[in-house]
Amino acid sequence: MATYKEIQAYVRDNYGYIPKTCWIAHMKELCGLTVRQAPNRWNPNGRQLPCPVEKQSDIRQAFEYFHMI
Repeated sequence: MATYKEIQAYVRDNYGYIPKTCWIAHMKELCGLTVRQAPNRWNPNGRQLPCPVEKQSDIRQAFEYFHMI
């Protein structure tokens, strides 16, 4: 499984922006991958910054590239 830094580097190199770690965590949750609870998370039952819809396909492509899904 790829690290968050590797996913960020892939998206940066292929799509021109660096995704936030909370976006990656949200996408992992949507794809059914295991996600741990961050110790600095404000609300354990909700997301402060969910992944924008227009960025979801880019992060999903990174997951496919790293054979995570």
